Amino acid sequence: MKVHSLLLFFLLVSRLSNGQQLPQLKISDNQRYLVTQNDDPFFWLGDTAWELIHRLNREEIDLYLADRAEKGFTIIQTVILAELDGINTPNAYGDKPLIDNDPTKLNEAYFSHVDYFLNKAEELGLYVVLLPAWGDKFQLRGGSGPLIFTPANAQTYGELLSQRYADRSHIIWVVGGDRTPTDKTQRNIIISMAKGLQKNGQGKLITFHPAGAKKATDTFNEDWLDFDMFQSGHDRRTKEYEFIRASRKVQPIRPVVNGEPRYENIPERFWEPGEHVWLDDADVRATAYWTMLSGAAGYTYGCNDIWQMYEMSREPIVFARTGWQESLQLPGSRQMQYLKNLLTVFPWQEMANDQGLILNDNPEDQKHIVAAIGKEKDFLIAYTPQGRPIQLDLSRMSSKQVASYWYNPRSGESILIDKYSSSDAPTFTPWARGRGSDFVLILLDSKSSIVVPGLK
Repeated sequence: MKVHSLLLFFLLVSRLSNGQQLPQLKISDNQRYLVTQNDDPFFWLGDTAWELIHRLNREEIDLYLADRAEKGFTIIQTVILAELDGINTPNAYGDKPLIDNDPTKLNEAYFSHVDYFLNKAEELGLYVVLLPAWGDKFQLRGGSGPLIFTPANAQTYGELLSQRYADRSHIIWVVGGDRTPTDKTQRNIIISMAKGLQKNGQGKLITFHPAGAKKATDTFNEDWLDFDMFQSGHDRRTKEYEFIRASRKVQPIRPVVNGEPRYENIPERFWEPGEHVWLDDADVRATAYWTMLSGAAGYTYGCNDIWQMYEMSREPIVFARTGWQESLQLPGSRQMQYLKNLLTVFPWQEMANDQGLILNDNPEDQKHIVAAIGKEKDFLIAYTPQGRPIQLDLSRMSSKQVASYWYNPRSGESILIDKYSSSDAPTFTPWARGRGSDFVLILLDSKSSIVVPGLK
């Protein structure tokens, strides 16, 4: 299976390097997911690399992108005018992004580096969620700035980017940058930049990256906002599934993506005084499965060391402690391919979150179980973050006999449990419990042709 996956990967790379563009993405007919122009489902599995353009040289970009492509990521999130003094501290080649810090005057040398990154990402089959500027360029709130935007030059800057990248089918635009506008001017800067990006946008999707514990539609419900994005943040108490449920109540309905969840290798609630526990791969898996089984269109992984491309020669932000190249191998990022491998063998864009499937007690704590069922009622997937037993309503399945499986989200392996009648009421108990002992339960029509990944 590994050899087969690598062969497909290199075939894709070969095809793209010969000049074939990635298909541009659009909103699905039911307004809940992202699909290609041919209506093929698109699985958004992102990685957060905010400082990539600003800090990495081309050899490092190659290394990073090759690793993420091989691990099955489909999206890279990064910033042109970066957070960590991205205006006045030059990139790896000594180039600053703007001439005289003027957003209407792009420095061609810097943007040729942006172009290199975009070319390389496309060669490897990766879409790019591209933020024109971090939010501290219009609202400091503890950032380094400088404040350079007005509504007028924000629109011009957006138009310049729109024109430069008009033919890039693999770009998704994101405005905002971890800030919520606090006055009319700041709000108009964001709206103007979005309008500028649309001028030669060729239908590229646009969204807004909000501050922590917020979603885009808390601030904007404009025509230019193609899909909702939320930042669930770095807090184990957060209930990621609530963001999707809240987004579904906003009209018009849009796809919703978790654009910034709990980062791996970051102190939990680092903004509060005192000692902190460190978030790990168990946090990554919990946020990812809660997000996707609640009906989201995508999930973006994050690592504290990688977003800032930390090295020991640089000042650590938020207690970064491991070099970014070493952190590429943290378990959470590797395990995200198991999430993707599992869901994409099913018609996952046709499944719906349904908590009524769960018959046993299910408090909304860190052990909370989430469940989703297919449109044809022929498969059911439930996730237990800490090994809490699961009892499901098998009568909701369309078939009279169902096969049950455990899927291990740490390894991508699965085993057959047993077959049951739809009139049975078994309780499924994982073989381990406690934090980090999360499991996925799969119920499938016993005659289904679907093969559960990693079956032993």
